[in-house]
Amino acid sequence: MEGKPVSESASEYSQLALPNDANGFGNVLGGVVMHLVDLAAAMAGMRHAHNPIVTASVDSLHFLHPVHIGELIILRSSVNRVFRSSMEIGVKVTTEKLLTGERLHTCSAYLTFVSVDKEGHAVVIPPVIPETPEEIRRYQQAGERREYRLAMRGRLRE
Repeated sequence: MEGKPVSESASEYSQLALPNDANGFGNVLGGVVMHLVDLAAAMAGMRHAHNPIVTASVDSLHFLHPVHIGELIILRSSVNRVFRSSMEIGVKVTTEKLLTGERLHTCSAYLTFVSVDKEGHAVVIPPVIPETPEEIRRYQQAGERREYRLAMRGRLRE
């Protein structure tokens, strides 16, 4: 199976933070951001696999800054590495104050998705080809994170 460059999966998704998304303090709910992270990751994964995919896991998500009503939420995602039928996808969330242009890195996450057929069985995914030094670094680190995830999964099953 022929591989695809990371750049083919790269996706960007933006959404304006509205009052309906926020708590009483004017901050966007963490669950709303988590939902957007999952959507952004799914876009990159489907661009790569050209097949249905399902979320298998989300690594920890640490909020560095709150997202406020009126800010633009920008999510950038791409496939970091493929492991037969699963893939790690990285998502970086940035907020932009539209009146000043100021941008802040809000959070980042790594998600694992599995490609499935109509019956829900795992399907092999084309490998990803990292080309830039940054893509190569993320590719290598994805292997380390996978080892940790598999170890944690084994502990949870015990």
